[in-house]
Formats: sequence, structure tokens, C-alpha cells
Amino acid sequence: MKRTIVYFLALIFSSTFVFGQEKELPPEGGTPKNFELPKKEVVHLDNGIKLVMVQYGAIPKANIRFNIKTGNINEESDQVWLSDLLGDLLEEGSTTKSSKEIANEMAGMGGNLNIGVGVHNSSLNSSVLYEFAPDAIALMADVLRNPKFPEEELDRLKKNMKRNLSVSLSTPGSQANKDFFAALYPEHPYGRVFPTEAQIDSYTLEDIQRFYDENYGAIRTTIYVAGNFDQEAVQNAVQEALGDWRAGAAANYPLAEAVTAGDVKIIDRPGAPQSTIYYGLPVADPSSEDYIALDITNSILGGSFASRITSNIREDKGYTYSPTSVLASNYKTGVWYEVADVTTEHTGASLEEIKKEIALLQSEPPTQKELDGIINYESGIYVLQNSTPNGIIGQMIFLDTHDLEESFLKNRVQNMHNVTPGDVQEMTKKYIQPENMTLIVVGDKEKIEKQIEATIKKPLKQ
Repeated sequence: MKRTIVYFLALIFSSTFVFGQEKELPPEGGTPKNFELPKKEVVHLDNGIKLVMVQYGAIPKANIRFNIKTGNINEESDQVWLSDLLGDLLEEGSTTKSSKEIANEMAGMGGNLNIGVGVHNSSLNSSVLYEFAPDAIALMADVLRNPKFPEEELDRLKKNMKRNLSVSLSTPGSQANKDFFAALYPEHPYGRVFPTEAQIDSYTLEDIQRFYDENYGAIRTTIYVAGNFDQEAVQNAVQEALGDWRAGAAANYPLAEAVTAGDVKIIDRPGAPQSTIYYGLPVADPSSEDYIALDITNSILGGSFASRITSNIREDKGYTYSPTSVLASNYKTGVWYEVADVTTEHTGASLEEIKKEIALLQSEPPTQKELDGIINYESGIYVLQNSTPNGIIGQMIFLDTHDLEESFLKNRVQNMHNVTPGDVQEMTKKYIQPENMTLIVVGDKEKIEKQIEATIKKPLKQ
């Protein structure tokens, strides 16, 4: 989304001129401002539930998120997407209310109930008119602690899941993503992106109930309420609805040992007009002192619309439309990778240009002007993203997920502006090393194999 915004702005700026005169330049940016986390009230219940309340904004609505520290990361090798199936069943209602009754009640409060499952966290979310916050909490708590898990819905949900799996795996991006992360994390849930249909077929209500019993409980649950609401009424609602819920087991994120194997693999897609490239390696995670400088380095290299790789293979060469690089943040481990859909005949040339841009940043630091532009952009986007109640909740969950102090948020803008051109060069040399990168390419093997071999100069993995 932010690349789209920048592209739109770039088009505006590029077309702002007076006939017969030079283009007008945009004005200098203002003084950067640090993100200020609003004052919050934290309440700990005896059973381990944590309630975090933040009064923020003028809109008379309360944003509520029940965040449970579990998800795909707690699945075993034969349980891929089991937590997702559990989330689907939670949407089917509680032992006291049907899904239709819950939907109608939430609608009467001016909101709805959304249930999400991610790698590290699962959540129940809603946004309701401020006076209904206690009622919404009571309803959400009922769904969380009294799931019905209706057996008559299981077969339908499994069929839906298999249909979604089939659609996903028919796309080259998903195929490349699957093999890329499997190569980097072969013995960890991070490397198990998709299940097999046979796995989905094998899941029973007993499997789902067991996963729920082992991973859901008060100790793993934090309730975030941000916006406008009656704090005392909200606290009382949480105490009444969840104060006697079982504690459950403590959160457990199994540590991953990422592999720097440098594998090169082609997934054959005969006749494909494009090649989908995933090219990257393990790097630092948010708990590292290098993370902020590495994040800025990523933005310069490929992570923003004004980045060097994008300018090279999109603007200058026309090999691709929407390349990007990603700095993925997992628990105590990170990944940097470049993603691009490039024309088949330019697959090798695209890889060569990506390597050239990395080598150039390793040998020469960026200019201060280029760095300032990227930092102003990144810091501005960061503050904008955190200017809503949901944005604030998301940042607090990020801190909790990665065991970070609040100073990570409060000082991030200043720390961005402390990054120097030399830091960027050092981060590129330290982490972005093509000789150690795993390369997955989905495309017409007959047409791209020799291109890749000539560029990467490594044997292909069959």
C-alpha cells in the first residue's frame, strides 16, 4: 500500500510544472517527530489475564482486541493450519450463542466480530460504539472461553480450506514462497507455510480441542482496548467475563535456527511469460541493535518505491512492474529477501542487476541526500501508521511478541535519523551477501535455466 501511495505522489510531483519552466520541487520536509505512545492503564488479573487500556482520539468508538500468544508457530509438523481451522470453528459460535446471534448482537453495538490467526498470535477483534464496550467484551469472552466447535460444520470448513489451499498453490508467488521458507527453516513452523490436503483431511475435533486446551488460556491472553470508553466499566467487564478462566500454559515460541544454505532451485512452469523470484537469506530480528539501520538499508536497497533495485529493474530496464524487498520479522530471527515477477527472457539479467545493486551499496555508502529522503519517508509512514487506535494496538502487540521495551517505539524515529551512510554500507556488507542467498525461481525452466546458471554460478537443486 505505501508503495502505491509513493508512486501516486511521484506522479503528481513529476507532472507539477509551468509550461516553459523547470519542474517545481516539493518543499523541504518538517522537523521529524518521535512516535509518542499514549498513556496507558495496565491491569493484571489474578489468573494471568492482562488488560491494557488506552484512551485515544475523539471518535466515540472503542477498538477491542483479545490477543492470544499462539498460532502457526505452535503447530507440529503434522498440524499445519490446524490453528487456522480452530479459528474458523471459533467463528461458528459459542456454547451459549449461535454465530447468527453473535453477529446480530455485535451489529447492534455498531460493530462485528473478526477472528484472525497468524504465525505468532491469534485474535478476536471488534470496534464498537463506546457505550457498548463492556457488552462487546462479555460477548467476545464467551466466544473465546466457551467455543462450541460444532462437528457438523467441520467438513464444510475443511473443504473451504482445501479450496483455498488449491487456489494459493496454483500461483507462482505461493509456490516460490513455500519452497523459499522451507529452505531457510526446514525444521521449524516458519518453514511450513502450507499443509497438504491429506493433512487437512486428517484433522479431527479432538485434534482441534487438544490444540485449544494446550495453547489457549489466561496467561497467554492480553486484552487491548483503545479509543473512547469507560475504563472502570471495561475493567469490571473483563474481570467478570474472564477473571475465573483457567490460566493455561505459558506462551512458548520455539526458537528457529535459520539455514544459510545458498540453495538455487527452479520450479518449472512451462510456457510462463514471467519468472517469479524469491532471493534472500537470514538476517537480524527486531531485538538486534542492528535492526533499525538494517530496516533503512532495506528501504534504500529494495523496500520502497524509490529504492535502487526498483529504480533499476523497473524504471530503467523495464524487466518487472512491482519488485520489492522485505525485511521479515520473526521471533529472534529475521529474513531479508527480494521478490519480483520478471519477464522470462530477462530472468538472468534481473538477478544480475539485483546483485550489482547489492555490491554497489557494499562498496560505496549512499549519499546523505539519498539517505535523508528514505529516512524522512520511513519515519513519516511510521508515525502515520500509528495514529489510529488499531495502529497503537498493533505496535503494542509487536513489542509483546518480540520481547521489546517501549523505548523501541518511542525512540524509533530518532534512531532512524541517527543512521549514517556508513551504517547502511556496513549493514549491507554484514548481512546482504549474495553468495549465501537462497534463490527460488518459478518459471519456464527450459528458457531460464542457463540464464540462472550463468548469473548465479551455482549448481541447481533438483
